[in-house]
Amino acid sequence: MSTTGSEARQDTGSEARQDGERLRRWRLVLGGEAEDGTGHRPTGPDAAVDGALAALYGMPPGPDGRGPARSAGLGASAPSVARWLGDIRTYFPSPVVQVLQRDAIERLGLARLLAEPGVLEAVEADVHLVGALLSLRQAMPEQTRETARAVVRAVVRDLESRLATRTRSVLSGALDRSARTRRPRHRDIDWDRTIRANLRTYLPEQRTVVPERLVGYGRASKGPRKEVVLCVDQSGSMAASVVYASVFGAVLASMPSVRTRLVAFDTSVADLTDHLGDPVDVLFGTRLGGGTDIDRALAYCQGLITRPADTVVVLVSDLHEGGIPGGMLGRVAAMRADGVQFVALLALSDDGTPAYDREHAEALAGLGVPAFACTPDHFPEVMAAAIEKRPLPVPSGG
Repeated sequence: MSTTGSEARQDTGSEARQDGERLRRWRLVLGGEAEDGTGHRPTGPDAAVDGALAALYGMPPGPDGRGPARSAGLGASAPSVARWLGDIRTYFPSPVVQVLQRDAIERLGLARLLAEPGVLEAVEADVHLVGALLSLRQAMPEQTRETARAVVRAVVRDLESRLATRTRSVLSGALDRSARTRRPRHRDIDWDRTIRANLRTYLPEQRTVVPERLVGYGRASKGPRKEVVLCVDQSGSMAASVVYASVFGAVLASMPSVRTRLVAFDTSVADLTDHLGDPVDVLFGTRLGGGTDIDRALAYCQGLITRPADTVVVLVSDLHEGGIPGGMLGRVAAMRADGVQFVALLALSDDGTPAYDREHAEALAGLGVPAFACTPDHFPEVMAAAIEKRPLPVPSGG
C-alpha cells in the first residue's frame, strides 16, 4: 500500500513537531548554557519560566547568545525577590514552589530578605520557610515579626488539621489497651474481651466458657495514665523537626490521659511546656542554631520523671553530641533500667534521614534503642508502640 505525498508530508510535520517539543523540554532542563546543544530559544511563557529558573540556578545567555546576561540573578533587593516569588507561584505547582524557595534561601543567601514584609507576603508558606523565619526572628523589626508570626501560624494550623485527628485516634486506642489489666476485680472484668480470649476453652456440653484468662478494664485514673517527654534538638539542621515536634507536643498536651512536656535544647535547655497550648508560642520560644549538649538535656528530662514505668521519652536529634562523651549514653541506659520507654528519632520530618552520628546511633541500638528517621505520618504508630511497650515499628531502611 503506497503512501501519498499528503500523508508523507503529515508524517514529516508530526515528527518535526515531536522533535521541536523534545528540544523545547531539553532547553528548559539544561538552562541554555552555550554547550546545551539544543539551539532552541524559549519564547512566550517558556521564556518567563526559563528566566525564573535561571535567576536561581544559573545565568541565562546574553542578548548576543554568547555570554551570560549581566542582569541575571535575583539581586539583593526585596522588590526583585518579591516579584520572583510571585512569578514562581504563577508558573509552578505548590510543591515545586516550596523546593525553589528552599533552594533560593540556601543557594543565594536570601534568608535576610525574608525580614522584609513585602517578601513574606509573596512566599508559599511551608515547614522549611518556618525554620528560616525562626532562625531570623531576632533580627526582624517588630512589624515584620508580626507578619512572620502570621505565616508561621498559617503553617501550624495546616499541620494541625492534617495530623491531630489521626494522632489522637491512634494514641487513644493505645492508651486504652495499655490500661487493661489481666488481674481485674470482678466489677472491672471486660466480659466481651474475656470471652473472645477464652473461646478455645468452650465446653459444648455445658454451653459455657471456662475462662483461663481474665481481661479487665483499667481502673479509672484521677490523673494522666502516661507521661511523655519530648526532648528536641534545636540546632540549625533540625528546623523542620522542631516545627513538627511543636505541633505534636500541642496535640499530645490536649489529651487528658497524657501529661506532656516539651524540652528544646542546644548547649542550654529550655522547658517550653507552659506554651504547649499554642504551638506558635512554642516555636517562637525556640532558638534555632548553636551547639548541642544532649547529655545536659537528658539530665534535665531525667529530673522530670516521677513514674518511670509510665513514661515515654522521645529524643529528636541527629546525635552529634558536643557535651560530655558517653554521658548521653549513660543517661539513656539509666532511664531504660528504671523502666522508661526511650525513643530516638534522627529526624521528625518528611526530608528523609539526615546526616547523623552513626557511632552514637549504633551505641543506642546496643542499648535496645533503635535510632531512625520518622515522618510525621508515621509518628503516631511509633508513639502507640512505645505506650504499649511493643517493639517500635522502625521504617524500612531506618
